[in-house]
Amino acid sequence: MKEEKKATRQSYGEALLELGRENKKVVVLDADLAGATKTDLFAKEFPERFFDMGIAEANMMGTAAGLATCGKIPYASTFAVFAAGRAYDQIRNSICYPKLNVKIGATHCGITVGEDGATHQMIEDISLMRTLPNMTVLSTSDDTQTKWAVKEMSQIEGPVYLRLARLATPILYDKNQKFEIGKAIQIGEGTQATVFATGVTVAEAIQAQKMLEEKGIHIRVVDMHTIKPIDKEMIVKCAKETKQLISVEDHNIIGGLGAAIAEVLTEEYPAKLTRLGIKDTFGKSGKAEKLMEYFGITAKSIAKNVVYCYD
Repeated sequence: MKEEKKATRQSYGEALLELGRENKKVVVLDADLAGATKTDLFAKEFPERFFDMGIAEANMMGTAAGLATCGKIPYASTFAVFAAGRAYDQIRNSICYPKLNVKIGATHCGITVGEDGATHQMIEDISLMRTLPNMTVLSTSDDTQTKWAVKEMSQIEGPVYLRLARLATPILYDKNQKFEIGKAIQIGEGTQATVFATGVTVAEAIQAQKMLEEKGIHIRVVDMHTIKPIDKEMIVKCAKETKQLISVEDHNIIGGLGAAIAEVLTEEYPAKLTRLGIKDTFGKSGKAEKLMEYFGITAKSIAKNVVYCYD
C-alpha cells in the first residue's frame, strides 16, 4: 500500500480520457457535474463526444440508451445518489430491460461524501443496482483498479454500474496487478478471520490486517471489487478456511456487500457473518474520516471486531 492517495473519481476521469483516445465509439454524458465527476478531462479533449445534459439525470440515462442503440459506448456520469436513485426507473426500463450497452459512472457514493450530508450520501445503490437483471456492479478500491475497470467495462456487452468515491484513498495495487470481473482478490493467507471489503473500506481492512499482525493475529482481506456477479467460490473457500467472517462496506448493510455474501453462505456453506456498515439509518454531515469512525468502518473498528473473538 503506497503513501500516495487518489480519489477513484479522479481515476475515473483520467481513465475515460485515455479510453477516448483508444476507442472512438466511447461517448461521455454528464449531468452538470463534470468538474466533480472529473469527466471534464474527457470534455476538454473530445468536446464533440461529450454531452452535458444539465440537471436532468433521468433524461441523461434515456439519451445514453439511445446512443447505445446506435453503436456508441456511452458512459453516463453523475453522483451515485442521482444515478442510482433519481434515474432508477430509466436504468431499469430503458437500459437493463433491453440489455443496452450503457456504462454508469456513479461518483460520490457512501457516507464518505462527508459534509454534503444524508441527502447526498448514497448508501442504497449497491442494493438497487445488484437486484436489476442484466446489470454488472463494480466497486473499485484504488486508482489502478478503477482504471482497469473503466477500460474493461467497454469490452463487455451490457449495462455496468461502477461505484466511485469522493474521498482520496491509498493506491493499493501496482500496474502489473491482474483483475477479472467476478473474481475477488485475496490479500494474505491468515486463517483466524476473513474480512470482505469493497471500495474505500479495502484500504481500511488492509490497515486492520497490519494492526492485528502486531498482536499475532493473522487474517486475510478479500477485495470484492465485483459485487455482481459475486465470487461464490472465494466466499465459500474463505468460509471453509477461516474461523471468522466479517464484511465491511460504506453502504447500508441491508442489501449491500454483506447481504450479498450472506446470500451465498445461506445456499452454499452456512456460516456466521458479522456485517459492518451503515445499519439501517441515514448518514450525517461531517468530515469523511469522522463519519467512518462514527459508523464503525475504519481499520480500528475492523480490528476490534476480530480481536473480540480472540482476547
